Parts: sequence; C-alpha cells; structure tokens
Amino acid sequence: MKKALKVIRWIVIVIVVAIAGLLGYVKYMLPSVGAAPDIKVESNAQIIKRGEYLANHVCVCVDCHSKRDWTKYAGPITPGTVGEGGEVFDQQFDFPGCFISQNITPYNLTNWTDGEIYRTITTGVTKEGRAMFPVMPYPLYGKMDPSDIKAIIAYIRTLPAVKKDNIASKPDFPMSLIINTIPSKANPETRPSPSDQIAYGRYIITAAGCQECHTKKVKGQVVGELFAGGFEFKLPFCNLLRSANITPDKQTGIGMWTRDMFIKKFKMFADTSYHVPDVMFGQPNTVMPWNMYGGMDTADLGAIFSYLQTVKPVSNTIVRFDKYKSAPKS
Repeated sequence: MKKALKVIRWIVIVIVVAIAGLLGYVKYMLPSVGAAPDIKVESNAQIIKRGEYLANHVCVCVDCHSKRDWTKYAGPITPGTVGEGGEVFDQQFDFPGCFISQNITPYNLTNWTDGEIYRTITTGVTKEGRAMFPVMPYPLYGKMDPSDIKAIIAYIRTLPAVKKDNIASKPDFPMSLIINTIPSKANPETRPSPSDQIAYGRYIITAAGCQECHTKKVKGQVVGELFAGGFEFKLPFCNLLRSANITPDKQTGIGMWTRDMFIKKFKMFADTSYHVPDVMFGQPNTVMPWNMYGGMDTADLGAIFSYLQTVKPVSNTIVRFDKYKSAPKS
C-alpha cells in the first residue's frame, strides 16, 4: 500500500511539474513569431494613396482606430478623431476581456520602427513583444501582399498626430494565457491580378475581413459556417444585431443578387446625394461601416461578389435585429 501511495505521489508531482512547465512556457516564451523585420518603408504619393485606400475602404483600419458617431446610421467617424483609438471591445460584447484599440497616429507611433508596425499588423505581436487578441484580424492581414501592408504603414505615418493616450487591453483569465498562443508568423501572398476575378476577389475579401463579422462566433471561437452570418453584436445603444448571410444560398443568402445589385448596395453610401440618417436610441443600427466600404473601387467590389458566388451556399435564416434594451430614463 505504501509503495502504491509513493508511486501515486510521484505521478502527481510529475503532472504538477509538467503543467507548471507548460504554463511557464506559454507565459514567458510565447508568442514566438520572430524579431520585427529590419525594413524601411518606401513612401511616395502613389504608395501613400494606395495605403489610404486600403486603410479607409478595404482593411478599414481607421474604423476601429477612430471614434464613431453612433447617433448616426453605421457609425460614421467623428471628424478629428481619425487614428486616435480608444474603441472598446469588452465583456458586454462577449469578448473574453477588455480590448481597446490603440492610437495609430504619429503621436503614438513615433518611436516605432516600420518593422515593428509591420510585425504588429501581420502577426499580432506589439513593439514590446505582447500578444494581441485578434479583434484586429491580424491572421488575415498576415496573408496580404507585403507591398499592401507597407503602403498602409506609409499612409498612417502621414496622419495628423492626435494627442490621446489609451489604456492597455486586459484579457480575462484564462485568455490572459491563451492569448500568447494565438499569434503566428505571417504567411504573405502576392496580390493576384485583377483579371483573375476569383483569386483577386478572395484576396480583397480577406483583406477586408468580411468573414470576421459574417461568420458566427462565440467568445472568439467559430461556431458557424463561413460567411453564413449570425455573428451577434450586443450594441449598447440600440439592438441586438446579427450579421447577414452572404453565401450564395438563394433563399437566405445573396444567391438571387446580381453583380450590379451587390455593387450598388455599397455605392449608395458613397453617392454625394446620400445623407447619413440620425438613429434614435432603440432604433436598428449597424456596425457595418458602409460609409467606408462604399468608397471601395467598383472593380474590387465586383471581384468580391464573384468570389462569394464560389463559396458553399448555406441555408441560414437570420433575424437581423432583436430589441434588448430600453431607452435610458430621463
């Protein structure tokens, strides 16, 4: 009996040591994506223009790194706040912690090298070596052509400096440990030729991060079919919003849409005659930055539509809005 207890005791000790070693490795040795590359981003008018287009109308970096006016439909950016950060993604939105977008204007990035910014965008590892929760879809940005990432860097270097300091993000336990396992080395690809509509459309839709919102997730884990919608946004100012099904299913998706219909849906928000409507508390609103995506090139929107026609059709009826809050008492 004593011998058996001794064996059990040693087994327990080995297990405890192994767990402690694993936790220590995750906490202190990860993330492991390599050093920031030693690069100097070229900057000229053409490159900056490309970066401006990507940051404002495709990757929509300034969407999360600015202040949005939720008293208006689709939350247009509040003038004078571009790049200042401060948007909060926390437990009320079902995130496993409180994650805050950071200031990406020269005020905050002056001491960052181009390589450090590049590594952060493409791998989710900061200048200090900390892992980021993928609210910013860096696993997707890590697949982009390096020239496009560099163009974005060249553009944000030109933003007016906004003096605003944001507090650091804070993941809940156990995400505070798990988060270190998420970043991985970038796997960039060459941007396909626009003449290859399917490949190019896949590239643009990846850069735009459409699957991030149009795939159902719970606490960051995918639980739905790709592009089939159902992601829930618990908006603090109006309704419970669910993302749309954008698969080519004919009954519940966009299978009956034409290319022209798809493009016009976006372009109506870029029309000079379009007036952004006010939204009262409790009325349906959306996190979809239509005002930004509306500035995407018609050819790029058409390529996205062509690619979406090739994805798996999923029958998934979406109830877009549920009221869940009452107007605050006066």
